[in-house]
Amino acid sequence: MHLVDTTLFYAPHSGGVKRYLHEKRRSLAHTPQVTHTLLVPGASDALIAGGISTLAAPRLPHRAGYRWPLRRRAWRAALIALAPDLIEAGDPYLPALASSDAARQLGIPAVAFAHSDLPRLLGRYSGAAGVRAGEAWLRRLYARFDAVLAPSQVIAQRLAAAGIARVSVQPLGVDAEAFHPRQGVLDLRVQLGLPARTRLLLFAGRLAAEKNIPLLRAAVRRLGAPYHLLLVGGRDARRLDATTSMLPYEADTARLAQLIASCDALLHAGTQETFGMVVLEAYACARPVVAVPAGALPELVDDAVGVLAADVSAAALAEAIAALYARDRAALGAAARARIERDYAWPRVVAQQLDTYRALLHQPRPAALAGVAL
Repeated sequence: MHLVDTTLFYAPHSGGVKRYLHEKRRSLAHTPQVTHTLLVPGASDALIAGGISTLAAPRLPHRAGYRWPLRRRAWRAALIALAPDLIEAGDPYLPALASSDAARQLGIPAVAFAHSDLPRLLGRYSGAAGVRAGEAWLRRLYARFDAVLAPSQVIAQRLAAAGIARVSVQPLGVDAEAFHPRQGVLDLRVQLGLPARTRLLLFAGRLAAEKNIPLLRAAVRRLGAPYHLLLVGGRDARRLDATTSMLPYEADTARLAQLIASCDALLHAGTQETFGMVVLEAYACARPVVAVPAGALPELVDDAVGVLAADVSAAALAEAIAALYARDRAALGAAARARIERDYAWPRVVAQQLDTYRALLHQPRPAALAGVAL
């Protein structure tokens, strides 16, 4: 089987989708009779079957190195030239259109992975009209695909409610060896210039608006010393105020795992998470998580492995943080690690995906796919 993944959610400092693709490649490299190719935007055209292929696309200003593809025909031609047996599109934009074009021409299955929540994104700018427009676009787009994968129940339910068929849940995973409690170091507080008794919380990821960084900072400020928040995702290393420090984004998995494993817990207030891969990374490091009840986070965070705040507010989040420190954090971390080993290690997740792909390869494609034009 030659599998091609394609997406524009791929940049030098991009997050969960890129990690998913790289971990998938690493797992598939050890799978007999499977070849995996990526096709992503880059500075130039370079097709490498079994490698990371790129098509030239302009860089988006102030968007962490992301590029926006403009050449649908070139994208389709590149996919056809790679001669895949199955294509997975990881965004709802031009690469997805080109994927469905190429799949129809080749007579092969096309899978869409809903890594983003386009209707809610448009809704932030255009309200209910934006949500409706996003749902209408996804209905037309995903009708061209043989299957639609959602990383969480909440996204699967939203897609189904929008009238999208053939949706199934495919959770993401984590590298349980790279993210491991043994990666922790004892002197991180010293490195940060903090007292040894500091109750150190961490957030790792893009410092984007939907991550609600001001809410995280407000919650920790309400608690005051000895609580301290470490934000891993900035441009430089600096102290922001008495209760918050910042470190640059860590593309180095080993360093990111070290930081997570050296803190007490992960703190997450994102309201638009379609999955929340950093939560799994914290669990793999045997660290509990404090989160808000929004997006897919309630599917991952429960009383066995952390604390879910009562609502999305600084007061509720501060209360949840304090509640965490009143519990046995070592026991919570051990339960979190056990959950990863049972359900979310990448070999298990990728094996589940391969079952889906093989089923698609052995079944007739729905005739309706041929009649949808975009």
